[in-house]
Amino acid sequence: MRFSLGLPTAMEGMMYPVPFAKPQELIEIAKYAEELGYYAVMGNDHMSTQAYVRKEFDMPTNFWEVLITLSTIAAETSTLRLATGVLIPAMRRDIVVLAKQIATLDQFSGGRVLLGMGIGAYREEFNALHPNWNVHRGELLEESVQALRVLFTERTASWEGKYYQFSDVEMYPKPLQDPLPIYIGGNNVKALERTARLGQGWLGAGMPLNQMATSIERLKQLAEQNGRDWSSIEIAPQFVGCVDVNHEAASKRFHNSQMYQHLLSLSGTTLKDQVKAGVDFEEMDLIGTPEEILDKVKQYEAVGVNHVSGILFTANSVSELKEQMHMFAEGVIRHCP
Repeated sequence: MRFSLGLPTAMEGMMYPVPFAKPQELIEIAKYAEELGYYAVMGNDHMSTQAYVRKEFDMPTNFWEVLITLSTIAAETSTLRLATGVLIPAMRRDIVVLAKQIATLDQFSGGRVLLGMGIGAYREEFNALHPNWNVHRGELLEESVQALRVLFTERTASWEGKYYQFSDVEMYPKPLQDPLPIYIGGNNVKALERTARLGQGWLGAGMPLNQMATSIERLKQLAEQNGRDWSSIEIAPQFVGCVDVNHEAASKRFHNSQMYQHLLSLSGTTLKDQVKAGVDFEEMDLIGTPEEILDKVKQYEAVGVNHVSGILFTANSVSELKEQMHMFAEGVIRHCP
């Protein structure tokens, strides 16, 4: 089982208070994750502050651009994988420039990039960046993955799509990894279909065990329908994590956090299916003692999860985040070979 840390690249006001982590602290968090045995750090991707965050906080949030942040961390680490969770191509109009950035990062890091991609949880953010670009974000995501593959693999690349066009592009160097792993984010059946056709991994958000098992079984069927070996697709759901000495303390810490408020904000988008089904947030995430969380992780592993990715630890300060990272590493990671 692999375990990855959710790096607070663009989480102020959503998962964490404002302000939260300075650039040097992000580097320290990543280096500590490598020291503790985490497989990767996973940065999220936002450009503009969401409306609900602006209403709650008087000061603007610091959103660090994820690829530049990961490139800085690459120079300070040696084995830690560098993941996006998730990169939003809808906010980045030039797909050739994006391909060049990703390939460069993979080369400079020695082949440590994991590219998670998704449509984005907040349509308002896309509209703020591109008010006159009429797109279907799901279609654009699929075309982005396909266009990137062409740029990553062909000597001279051309593409004539609905949203992207380029002609006779010789883009070198290619990524060091072949293929560079692309994970598809999202919980709904569309995300599973895209993963089955296009992805090396599936980045679902936290969901209860029975729903996870059902989704993995559906992904297996879709992969086989597309002529793929489903076992080659990494199952890498992202969870919120909150560790404490007993369950009551962990639950209280979780419910008093900015993280809990963020999950409430996703009730009508990313997590709408779970909320509609009456699922409690604690049921779909990793909240409790190390022993309780370890038991839950093993249950997820039994239904096919092989990478607990981008864990978003409940914390109101960087020091509290590091404490959570340490407690989880000692109580869970060290017991999962």
